[in-house]
Amino acid sequence: MKKMILSCVAALTLALSHALADTASAAATEPQAVVKAAAHAAAPAAETGDWRSMVARVKKLKDDTGIMGFMAKEPPAYLAKGYMTPTGAMMPGKPAKIIGGLPYGVGQGLMIVICLVLLYLAIVKGFEPLLLLPIGFGGLLVNMPFAGVAAPPLVDPLTRLVLEPGGFLYYFFEFGVSTGLFPIMIFMGVGAMTDFGPLIANPRTALLGAAAQFGIFMALLGALGLTMLFPDSINFGLKEACSIGIIGGADGPTAIWLTTKLAPHLLGAIAVAAYSYMALVPIIQPPIMRWLVPERERKIVMKQLRHVSKMEKVCFPLIVLLLCGLLLPSAVPLIGSVMLGNLCREVGPNVSRLADTMANEMINLVTIMLGLSVGSKLACEKFLNPETLGILLLGLIAFSGGTAGGCLMGRLMNKVCKDPINPLIGSAGVSAVPMAARVSNKVGLESDPTNYLLMHAMGPNVSGVIGSAVVAGVLYTLCK
Repeated sequence: MKKMILSCVAALTLALSHALADTASAAATEPQAVVKAAAHAAAPAAETGDWRSMVARVKKLKDDTGIMGFMAKEPPAYLAKGYMTPTGAMMPGKPAKIIGGLPYGVGQGLMIVICLVLLYLAIVKGFEPLLLLPIGFGGLLVNMPFAGVAAPPLVDPLTRLVLEPGGFLYYFFEFGVSTGLFPIMIFMGVGAMTDFGPLIANPRTALLGAAAQFGIFMALLGALGLTMLFPDSINFGLKEACSIGIIGGADGPTAIWLTTKLAPHLLGAIAVAAYSYMALVPIIQPPIMRWLVPERERKIVMKQLRHVSKMEKVCFPLIVLLLCGLLLPSAVPLIGSVMLGNLCREVGPNVSRLADTMANEMINLVTIMLGLSVGSKLACEKFLNPETLGILLLGLIAFSGGTAGGCLMGRLMNKVCKDPINPLIGSAGVSAVPMAARVSNKVGLESDPTNYLLMHAMGPNVSGVIGSAVVAGVLYTLCK
């Protein structure tokens, strides 16, 4: 028995000594492996630091200038071959088809000219400068060759580590537009700046705002019609058609919100069309209004609006939100953000700091980032194609149709209702707040210099904001 115990102890001692020896050997070889790997990794660095390599880089420096970039025929590799996101998702590449078969660099040059035109409209003509200026400037940035301001991060496909961060406009877009956060924040600011008093005082003007959404469905059907007429060059499905149609609501944040959910690849063209036509309200609307509304009806004087109490103004956003939640939950994000801002506005001094922040600092900051993010989608491969030209045409039709629908509804209501309604205020049903209301007032003053329609036009104007958000919620529910 004693011999057996001694033999077991000897065997355990021998096994333990072998294990310790293996551990020491591994510990000794591991630093060597690390040193070898570090030396191998440092070898390229030493090689690139060689003066011959530096001379070769200097000679190739001319190939990285913008001048050579404008001469390029092919798009960047990440567009043609695809790229991997930090989450591991593979984004497929596709060929850049620019209208007329132009080289990629020439397309970038044309887009720079278009963006300079947008900046001209914003700075010189004053057309929606708060948004057209950052959109146009973002377009300039993204079309600068080799700048990479909207390029995705470079990700190692094996380790999924970010080897090189993406451009700052890429992160702006992913953070605020892809998530739908920026439009929601814009709507909070819009609500904090909007007075729903004229709509509460004259609720029937909500019908004018609803009629002005007619242009949305005109553009929707038009997009499907273009696909049937030109199947080889234009391919709009139902989701794309709904996103294009929402341009008729003349509400930029709503158009962006719906497009990011249904057709994000069309975001640049749709956003530019929506904001451009909003800026061109004083040019597009008056001829349509004069054509559809006869002189005698343009001179109609409306009754003065009644006083709206504070209690009514406080209860209104809560009632609208509850009705929206009961009838159309998909529109709650848009409607809810507007009503939150408006509730803070109407409650009074207790939350005035919140309302002031939404209406000033927050909306200003988000407007800058949203404009630059939208401008980043004005890359030539996404804008210079037949589909974009079709979107711009359909946007004009939608906007004109919305203006016409509001005016015709005003004429109909003027014949049916006891109290007269000036049909000109129906054109304000497109939710370009408050520019459309000002245009209604201006055209009315042309016929009667004493007939002020501004406050009356604000009723359909603010109802158009609600109407376009509701239509967007309906379209999203049907297409998601």
